[in-house]
Amino acid sequence: MRKKILGALLSVAMVASLLVGCSGGAASSSSGASGSAESAGGDKGLVGVAMPTKDLQRWNQDGANMKSELEAAGYEVDLQYASNDVATQVSQIENMISAGADVLVVASIDGSSLGTVMSQAKEAGIPVIAYDRLIMDSDAVSYYATFDNYMVGTKQGQYIVDTLDLENAAGPFNMELFTGDPGDNNANFFFGGAMDVLNPYIESGKLVVQSGQKEFADVATANWSSEEAQKRMENILSSYYAGGTQLDVVMCSNDSTALGVTNALAANYTGNYPIITGQDCDIANVKNMIAGKQSMSIFKDTRTLASQVVKMVGQILAKETVEVNDTETYDNGKGVVPSYLCEPVFADVNNYKELLIDSGYYKEADLQ
Repeated sequence: MRKKILGALLSVAMVASLLVGCSGGAASSSSGASGSAESAGGDKGLVGVAMPTKDLQRWNQDGANMKSELEAAGYEVDLQYASNDVATQVSQIENMISAGADVLVVASIDGSSLGTVMSQAKEAGIPVIAYDRLIMDSDAVSYYATFDNYMVGTKQGQYIVDTLDLENAAGPFNMELFTGDPGDNNANFFFGGAMDVLNPYIESGKLVVQSGQKEFADVATANWSSEEAQKRMENILSSYYAGGTQLDVVMCSNDSTALGVTNALAANYTGNYPIITGQDCDIANVKNMIAGKQSMSIFKDTRTLASQVVKMVGQILAKETVEVNDTETYDNGKGVVPSYLCEPVFADVNNYKELLIDSGYYKEADLQ
């Protein structure tokens, strides 16, 4: 069933378990200004790292962790952020190719908009690792490294099922849905995984989407923007919940959309606070979790993903077999891309200290 759902989605566009899912990681270091090259001397080769934006906390952490790990392993690193502008990212990757990068690690802004520059990389003989977001419609993508994105969604959906006790509770419960950018292939997996869990309860009437907005196109949020999510949530509240109707759940695919939803609720909603899901364990959202304003967030330890990518870079350049654990799921329109999937876990008020503070991901002062 899962493969069937994944195929359909693609066609339309506590610590221990985490550490088992990926290699161990290292602490993050600071990264430089957006759009400027960041390099350090290394004798193993040049690795170009293209990140989408510095506007979201998680990409700052990803970039910093990647740079730190690669430099520690002896590579020269060209780390660039593209301010969520596709043309900028294309130009940055072209410059990396011209500079003689030995490997490219690319977290795309729009996975379907890099075909031409990926062809340039292939022509230059440069392997490409798609980082966390699959690059679509290109045969130049050598490998894909990410977290199990479908599992992210199923964990969010199951959290809702368990917290509301939907197997036993009579309901109905009112729910609204928010997912991410339609150009991000991962958003399809996040949303699809959650809806595979939640749809039976929607169909039975136990979960009711008062706005009627249930399709991906209706609930997608451009650029994963908190501001856009807030605007849409404000419209939903004024249209469907202004008369005192209780809102029980808001399924948000990540923390930036959850933050927008929380901001809208703070200004426009007086009922009992709903369950709100998220992803990335951003500092602002963990603070909201501690304050009872957000229920959970999927934790994807970017240190472990960075470590795995560094390992893959080394294996590529040494012409060794590259470690992957999925050769079936991620078809980018030109073929199945060999992938390494790290396993996500969820954090809530009961386990965030163990996952986030005890592991060294955050300091306790960061969350105060």
